[in-house]
Amino acid sequence: MDKNSIIGLVLIGAILIGYSFYTNKQQQEYQKAQAEWIEAHPELQTSSVEADSTAVVEMASIAVDTLTAEQRQQRADEALNANLGNDLYAALKGADQTFEVENDVMKVTFSNRGAQITGVELKDYMRYAEGERTEHVQMMREGSADFDICMYVRNGLNNVRLNTHDYAFVVDPVQKIDDYQQVVMRLPVSGMSAIEYVYKVYDSESVARNYMIDFDVRMVDMEQLMSNQTQLDVVWRSISLRNEKGFQNENMATTIAYRFPGESSIEELSVGERAEETENTRVNWVAFKQQFFSSVLIAENNFDYASMRYTTFPEGSEELKSFNASMSIPYAKQTTDYKFQFYFGPNKYSILNKCVSENDEPLYLERLIPLGWGIFGWVNRWFVIPMFDFLSKYIGNFGWIILIMTIVIKIIISPLTYKSYVSTAKMRVIKPEMDEINARYPNPDDAMKKQQAVMELYQRAGISPMGGCLPMLIQMPILIAMFRFFPASIELRGESFLWADDLSTYDSVLNLPFSIPWYGDHVSLFALLMAVSLFVYSWINYQQTAASQPQMAGMKFMTLYMMPVMMLLWFNSYSSGLCYYYFISQLITIALTYIIRAMLDDDKVRAQMQANAKKKKKKKKSSFQQRYEELLKQQQEMLREQRQQQAQQQQQRRK
Repeated sequence: MDKNSIIGLVLIGAILIGYSFYTNKQQQEYQKAQAEWIEAHPELQTSSVEADSTAVVEMASIAVDTLTAEQRQQRADEALNANLGNDLYAALKGADQTFEVENDVMKVTFSNRGAQITGVELKDYMRYAEGERTEHVQMMREGSADFDICMYVRNGLNNVRLNTHDYAFVVDPVQKIDDYQQVVMRLPVSGMSAIEYVYKVYDSESVARNYMIDFDVRMVDMEQLMSNQTQLDVVWRSISLRNEKGFQNENMATTIAYRFPGESSIEELSVGERAEETENTRVNWVAFKQQFFSSVLIAENNFDYASMRYTTFPEGSEELKSFNASMSIPYAKQTTDYKFQFYFGPNKYSILNKCVSENDEPLYLERLIPLGWGIFGWVNRWFVIPMFDFLSKYIGNFGWIILIMTIVIKIIISPLTYKSYVSTAKMRVIKPEMDEINARYPNPDDAMKKQQAVMELYQRAGISPMGGCLPMLIQMPILIAMFRFFPASIELRGESFLWADDLSTYDSVLNLPFSIPWYGDHVSLFALLMAVSLFVYSWINYQQTAASQPQMAGMKFMTLYMMPVMMLLWFNSYSSGLCYYYFISQLITIALTYIIRAMLDDDKVRAQMQANAKKKKKKKKSSFQQRYEELLKQQQEMLREQRQQQAQQQQQRRK
């Protein structure tokens, strides 16, 4: 290789090394400028409207230090326009608009941004406030709720993720058609293709219908624009506001509920600071349920799945819970209309049980009211609520309604009260005979003989072993039904009686400057009166039964002192209407006890027992009595054989 060739190679190498160094430095400066530009435009990173946008990537590659702020914004807008298309870009940049539609029961605020409901005010219900209530209950208000449907559409070679809540829809004038007002908002996607939201707010004679809003999503000539997908995602968020006096009770009753298709029962998320649940099966509706009000989203053809969660705000906040529900609906290109319904209204049984789907199928929204399961719910639905509604038509004061209900219930169960008293009186009368049997069989080994003698005594005296307990067990469904009814009864909300300004929550005659564990920071007079009446009734009952039932002496502390104290601690923050009911119920029970005692003394009871015994001698033993006596004989025989075996084993050990 000659000298010139060597010099040429060295120069070429130097040029390559210098060019490599220069381009590396330029690349670093470019990456730094690109990062600064992207950081200055975070919306191009987070907004769903720029997904898969090659134009945005190209814009980000420009050396931003050579552009003014106005030029940067222009380039960003050009990138968005190229990514979305003219129509969607115009909708994204469109002006926000809100308007109201109202009927007799509520005022609904709509926003064209996402074509969604952003506020619902209930005209017939007021939020709790110290003193006079002046603010209507708001199921949601501006900024506290969001509704979004997500899908993918094609713009040339790009797949664009379209979230409806990002765009300003075109609003048609509100139309009055028959018994409803129709709201139509349209999102132009490309050319003649569009997404339409159609709402119907009713002004009918049915109160239940007026709390429901029909909501249709229409895909207008969208088949050729939709990307390959099998579902549309629906996201519904809302923040519930504090509406009631007691945070604890309202918080415990506020959760997310949902219903499976074809079921008459509902499911609820557990109550606490936060909860989350995912159902990978079809769900008919999802409800953001509060103590006395609910917001419900209903899908006519059901959701394919639902993922639901909530978090609780700290006590003292104006908000109560933040709800979030993510659902999906099946998508097919031949489907152009998706039907939904919203319910925004009170948890009132007479309203909820009349809410039906657009196909007139039952929705079972009344299950949102916690009336109890099994027989307890049955008592409330078919006995307590009808009687309460009937009395409400003629009596305006709910304190008097509760009093009349209590008297009616006590009259209905008075035969059971009488039977329970008679059974206790009979036990008291036969106490000498019971003492004689106990003295006759002091040995524990004679327990079977003792039991047989006791049963024979019961038979002669006409006493049923369950005579005292059975009437109380029969009354339990009514007691528990009332326990569930009063705290869930919206009819009591805001209704005052005597010193209680709201029968649906606790009454407070004294606010304490401190909080007592398990009790609270106030004194509920109705709860205190209830506890005192329970103590008095327990004392009377104990005096009546202690003589005839020695085992009651061991339960004296629990029945006389522990139970009233526990009830006072438990009910101090509970519904004053419930405490008032239990207080009146105990007073009536005490009065009935003294009336029955005056009508039926021990001599009359003994005479009646003797008369019954003579009649029973002439009668054959019942099949139950015969089987019971046979069972006792078998047990005695088995016990005798066991004793013989034990005696034989002891003898063998001695040998």
